[in-house]
Amino acid sequence: VVQDVVKAAELYGKAADQGHADGQYNLGRMYELGKGVVQDVVKAAELYGKAADQGNAFGQYNLGQMYEHGKGVVQDVVKAAELYGKAADQGNAFGQYNLGQMYEHGKG
Repeated sequence: VVQDVVKAAELYGKAADQGHADGQYNLGRMYELGKGVVQDVVKAAELYGKAADQGNAFGQYNLGQMYEHGKGVVQDVVKAAELYGKAADQGNAFGQYNLGQMYEHGKG
């Protein structure tokens, strides 16, 4: 198929609407980056949260990033560390690294 980020966002949206965690995560990423949709970091955080609530490690990690940096949500480093921990517990290397950084610098 020909690359079409608008179509990709549309299809991720259909999957997300059905509660598909990877669809929610991927659509969240599209909103965070403004890829195929109008950039909306609040919507991105909401979608990452839905994926994270279903145990999606990348949703947990990305939502942790949003909380750590106050992007689309009110900054909360304690919540960020908690989310990194959930991702880390599932073997997500990004969550493990960021949680390590939080411990090294006494954040959260």
